[in-house]
Amino acid sequence: MNAVGRYLKKHTEALVKDVGIEQACSLAGKSKATLGRYYSDHDEHADRFMPIETVALLEKAASYPHVTGALAELSGTSLQYDERRPNDERPGGVNSDVIALSQRFAMLMAEYQQSMEDGKITVNEARRLLKETSMLQKVLVDMKLHLEEDHGGA
Repeated sequence: MNAVGRYLKKHTEALVKDVGIEQACSLAGKSKATLGRYYSDHDEHADRFMPIETVALLEKAASYPHVTGALAELSGTSLQYDERRPNDERPGGVNSDVIALSQRFAMLMAEYQQSMEDGKITVNEARRLLKETSMLQKVLVDMKLHLEEDHGGA
């Protein structure tokens, strides 16, 4: 097994242990033995990895997205973890998302207006703009997920 495989298996094990083996089995609909094979470093299990939908189910219950974080690191990207769990079920769906999107955009524009009063954006102002941009992006992701859920990705 190569280093990437070992790295992913290590993080798969961390994910299962974070959730708890019993709860992980229940959530994934898999046995302890099957979950164990996904992170086993024995040669006979070298080509076995946890299916991505199982990773998503377990990471929703975990305290941290272990496998997603590992994949981000391997691809040279960074992961910004949001503890607010924006993809959890919440009432309102797309209509609430549109309102939240309008509010966030207004906040971004207000921040931009304030930043540009003196004709230049300082480091602190840029940080605030980046924060507002990130929050706007999170609302867009929630909206995208609601649209996918409601309309099957039409």
